[in-house]
Amino acid sequence: MTLSNLPPLVTVFGGSGFVGRHVVRTLAQRGYRIRVAVRRPDLAGFLQPLGNVGQISFVQANLRYRNSVDAAVRDADHVVNCVGILFESGRNTFDSVQDFGARAVAEAARAAGATLTHISAIGANVNSASVYGASKGQAEQAIKSIKPDAIILRPSIIFGPEDGFFNKFAAMARLSPILPLIGGGKTKFQPVYVEDVAEAVGRAVDGKLAAGETYELGGREVLTFRECLEVMLHTIGRKNPLVSLPFGIASLMGSIASAIPLITPPLTSDQVTLLKSNNIVSEEAKSKGLTLEGMGITPTLLSSILPSYLVQYRPQGQYTGSGKAA
Repeated sequence: MTLSNLPPLVTVFGGSGFVGRHVVRTLAQRGYRIRVAVRRPDLAGFLQPLGNVGQISFVQANLRYRNSVDAAVRDADHVVNCVGILFESGRNTFDSVQDFGARAVAEAARAAGATLTHISAIGANVNSASVYGASKGQAEQAIKSIKPDAIILRPSIIFGPEDGFFNKFAAMARLSPILPLIGGGKTKFQPVYVEDVAEAVGRAVDGKLAAGETYELGGREVLTFRECLEVMLHTIGRKNPLVSLPFGIASLMGSIASAIPLITPPLTSDQVTLLKSNNIVSEEAKSKGLTLEGMGITPTLLSSILPSYLVQYRPQGQYTGSGKAA
C-alpha cells in the first residue's frame, strides 16, 4: 500500500518513447511519483532530469511477459499505457504488443486496484482492414471488459520534436527530389501536439476526466496529406514536387521494404491501408464533448510548433529564412 505521506505513484509503460517522455514530464510537474516501465531501463536515464531527485524511477518490463507487467504495476495508484508500434519486428507483433500487452496491463491494473489510462489511436476498430487498426480495436475492447472505468485516449497523428511523420518527410525532402503523395494525398488528418496529448493524460490521472470514456484527440486544423506536406515544405524552405503515388504501388513498395532485413521500413503495406481512411475526430466525439476542447484544452496550432524542430532540415539550417524556398 502507498504510504499516506507520499504522492500517488504512477506507472508509465513506454515512458521513454515519443509520447511517453512528454507524459512523464507532465506527471512530474504535477508532483506524482513516477515508475517508468520500459524494456531497456539503462537507456531511459535521460528522463531523470524531468523530475526531482528520487521522483522518477525505472523498472524493466516487457508487455509480452506478464510477470514483468505485474511487478511494474505493484503498489501503483495509476497506470498509463503509452506503448504502441507502427510496424512489426521479430516478436514485437501488433497482436503481442498492442492486443496481448494491453490486456496484460489492464489485468495488472485491476489486480492492483489502480486506475488506467490507455493511449490508443483514431481508427482503432476490430473490423479495420489494417492489422494495426484491428489490434488497437481489439485492445480497446479487451480493456473495456477488464477495466470498465479505464479512460481511453485516441489521438490523430501526433506532432512534436521527435515525431515520426513530419520529421520523416522533412528528412526525405533533403535527399529526394520529389515527395510521394500516397493515394493522391487526399487522406485527412487532424495533427495533435504531443504536449496536448500529455496534458490529456495528466488530467486523466488527476481524476478530471470521466471514467470509462473514450476521448478523441485532434488539433485545431483538419489537413489533407497533401496539405501536411505543403506546410512542412514551407516550414523548411524547400520546393520538392509532390507526386501522386497510387495505393496499389505504394502497398507493393511497402511490402518490399518490410521484407528487407535489418532496416526500419519507411513505409509498410499496412500503413498504406491505414491511409485509405481519414484520421480525424468523429462528429460523435464532438457532440459528446469527448475531445481536447471538451477537456478544457485549447489545441496547439501546427504552425506555431513545426518551425521549432524542423529548422534542421532547412537548406542552411537555422540561418535559412523561414518560409523562403531554396
